[in-house]
Amino acid sequence: MTQSILVLPGDGIGPEIVAEAVRVLEVVREQDGLDYSLNEALLGGSAIDATGVPLPDETLAQAKAADAILLGAVGGPKWDALDSSIRPEKGLLGIRSQLDLFGNLRPAILYPQLAEASTLKPEVVAGLDILIVRELTGGIYFGQPRGVRTLENGERQGYNTYVYSESEIKRIARVAFESARKRGKKVCSVDKANVLEVTVLWREVVEEVAKEYPDVELSHMYVDNAAMQLVRAPKQFDVIVTGNMFGDILSDAAAMLTGSIGMLPSASLDANGKGMYEPCHGSAPDIAGQGVANPLATILSAAMMLRYSLGHTAAADKIEQAVSRVLDQGLRTADIYSEGMCKVSTKEMGDAVVAALQA
Repeated sequence: MTQSILVLPGDGIGPEIVAEAVRVLEVVREQDGLDYSLNEALLGGSAIDATGVPLPDETLAQAKAADAILLGAVGGPKWDALDSSIRPEKGLLGIRSQLDLFGNLRPAILYPQLAEASTLKPEVVAGLDILIVRELTGGIYFGQPRGVRTLENGERQGYNTYVYSESEIKRIARVAFESARKRGKKVCSVDKANVLEVTVLWREVVEEVAKEYPDVELSHMYVDNAAMQLVRAPKQFDVIVTGNMFGDILSDAAAMLTGSIGMLPSASLDANGKGMYEPCHGSAPDIAGQGVANPLATILSAAMMLRYSLGHTAAADKIEQAVSRVLDQGLRTADIYSEGMCKVSTKEMGDAVVAALQA
């Protein structure tokens, strides 16, 4: 039975980087005789321009019917003046919520070829391999009530609600512990339990779930300390599990340990393993259309999609090995370029990965 992949190029550099990932998917489909289709739809700013809303009903229907989703990026200054209820990011949050994509997996892996591209000393980051498990459909990004109100004295006040239920914490904790079992068997739960009551509950529930996994070591860390430790001694971490807001911030910090956020893929999964796959970086409107964006994070996201949602592990391995061979050749987009390497464009990097697959 044909598997269905929905492709959402999005905004900014999204169409450029997604185009290269689609080429790679087409190559491995032909090489390995895989049976999947690739269909495209609108999300974010491009959807607003075409339909007036960031998440059209047609896109949502296609997303629900698909076996997996590949996303570029959404947003940009073009749409900043719009009301917050119809900004491009609402489309992304909406599709995550509607599909219940609660488990966000963000690996931070340093390719040995890029040790010099990290802003930290090579000895600090060499061999880095962290998995950040971020809860994606709850917390302060979705909590109600929220908004901006005018007080009696005429002053405006913004407010958001940080809320997590026990069931939400349990299911993301289990994702983290199951992931740790396949890795170094260590989970660090990040919270702010010394200040926020919601994370007091978070810590208590994570400890309850840990009893189901006696083979996995659990530790706790306040988020401010975790941020410091990520840049001081990142290799102490194996799996980090945390809420939506903290995970958003820490995963971007971890991205720079690897040399560039342009190298990091991510997966957002539901309870059955269906997922949306996207690079960790944003739409980068400042370089959109220039052909200089790094497509490797999107290509690696496509590999994660083949592995986690579509069950094509061998094809995923091939793509990841091809990326490594391209880096061995010294090819670099601008974000990971260093003296002595060969600077290439977005398409040239895609060409190189395709050539490595065909070699």
